[in-house]
Amino acid sequence: MAFQKSSPATGGKSATFRRRFTRRKGCRFCGDKSLVIDYKETRNLRYFISERGKIVPRRISGNCADHQRKVCEAIKRARNIALLPFVTGHSLD
Repeated sequence: MAFQKSSPATGGKSATFRRRFTRRKGCRFCGDKSLVIDYKETRNLRYFISERGKIVPRRISGNCADHQRKVCEAIKRARNIALLPFVTGHSLD
């Protein structure tokens, strides 16, 4: 035959595939009620922006859905009034 059939012991998937289970991060705003999401506090919002200038997704940041929506809205407001950049600076190397 021109191809090999997968063995039934692996369930038809390659032997190199492994699912990694990591501990889910908790929402920092639910954990600490004193933290406030405000568009004027750019120091707190920079944690939720990647080095490319993109908003970090919820599965990476660990925020709950409600606080992620508020963080996104605060980042967009800060960008509109030029407190945060839309993209990082381009280098011409």
